Amino acid sequence: MRYRYLGGTGIQVTPHCLGAMMFGAVGNPDHDECVRIIHAALEAGINFVDTADMYSAGESEEIVAKALKGRRDDVVLATKGHFALAEGPNRSGNGRRWITRAVDDSLRRLDTDWIDLYQIHRPDPNTDIEETLGVLTDLVRAGKIRAFGCSTFPAEQIVESHAVAERRGLMRFRTEQPPYSMLARGIEADVLPVARRHNMGVLTWSPLAFGFLTGKYRKGQDVDTSSGRPALRPGYFDASVPETAAKFDAVEQFVELAEDLGVTLPELAVAFTIAHPDVTSVILGPRTMPQLESLLRSATLTLDDAAMDRIDAIVPPGTNVYEPNQFFPNPALAETNRLRRPVDERAAA
Repeated sequence: MRYRYLGGTGIQVTPHCLGAMMFGAVGNPDHDECVRIIHAALEAGINFVDTADMYSAGESEEIVAKALKGRRDDVVLATKGHFALAEGPNRSGNGRRWITRAVDDSLRRLDTDWIDLYQIHRPDPNTDIEETLGVLTDLVRAGKIRAFGCSTFPAEQIVESHAVAERRGLMRFRTEQPPYSMLARGIEADVLPVARRHNMGVLTWSPLAFGFLTGKYRKGQDVDTSSGRPALRPGYFDASVPETAAKFDAVEQFVELAEDLGVTLPELAVAFTIAHPDVTSVILGPRTMPQLESLLRSATLTLDDAAMDRIDAIVPPGTNVYEPNQFFPNPALAETNRLRRPVDERAAA
């Protein structure tokens, strides 16, 4: 198995990381089967597991803990915090009060003394980045986490975080976890060059573009809405939406390319993401054993220049066919933040 260094951390990880988002009530509630899937991934050579406290409200972390009994030292374990797991103020975000609590809770659920990589799951417009970097630095010094990173941060906020870290003498984000697929290549224009400049490891998620690159959903075919992505996101596969129609059109061209190469569409999709030289590891998020087996087959696939050129012709580098963060809208664009004048001034006008 090949290994890559995770940015400047000195930690070596496999090019494929097992994502645990689908383990638990949201995906696969069978703990025993989930443990078998994790064991199969480890036996296939993967040494990198990524989860988050919000995945099935902590259940995913508990499943991972069961699977890593007796194997903890051989696995690079990553988790994330930011989102609320319960209602009420001060139960989410990137401030010291919540992150300290979130790390302790994750350590308990994961049944471990340390987390190799702790990631801030999303930006928090209400918390100074200095506050976030400060608590993460203290958690490293306390031995609770080994390194920390960010997830789905825009390039400008990553740059700001490094500037603040240097100015304040704090530790810095060592990794970024962005969405990346053949249908969503926007990070090639900004996030990936920034990560390279700052020697950050990059863990990409959603290589199958929220299900569009599984091959199950095709142009002109009815979509089964009883399970999977269609059940979780009603209307997401509605071809009458122009953006969705564009995805279906691109998928048909990718299917043709996959057939020409003699591989499946998921194999092509995963092989594409890991081909970029600035990507350290691609997160595979199976729900079932057959899904894992299908995704693992992509580990042996290398795309040549001709195949990459055809992909570029379908979706040009640095462009998105759809907005990969549409389920997590930018708070700065919320209605109250887009007002040209304060609310009280508008009312007085």
